[in-house]
Amino acid sequence: MSEVKHINVANLIAMADIPNIQLVDIRDPDSFGQGHIANATHLTNDNLTDFIKNADLDAPTVVICYHGISSIQAAQFLIGQGFEDVYSLDGGYEAWAKNHS
Repeated sequence: MSEVKHINVANLIAMADIPNIQLVDIRDPDSFGQGHIANATHLTNDNLTDFIKNADLDAPTVVICYHGISSIQAAQFLIGQGFEDVYSLDGGYEAWAKNHS
C-alpha cells in the first residue's frame, strides 16, 4: 500500500502543469465557498462515492484541508480506496492563501 506523501505550496505550484492532477478540498462548504485553489473539487461525504468512482486512481491527488492535519487522514483513506499517488498539502489552504492573497 502507498504512503501519504507531503507537498508544500511551492511544489504544488510546480505540479500545476500536470494535466491530470486532482485537487480535493475537504474543508466545510462555507470555507470552500470563500476561497479555494483553482480547479479543486470540494470533497464531502455526499460526493465521496461518486468522486472515487470517477477519479483516476493513478493520477497525482492532492488533499487540501485547513492547516494540513486532517488532510493526512483523508489522504490515507483515499490510498485505502486504491489511489496510488496521494499528497497532503503541508499547511493546508491557509499556507496556500498566505502565498496567493
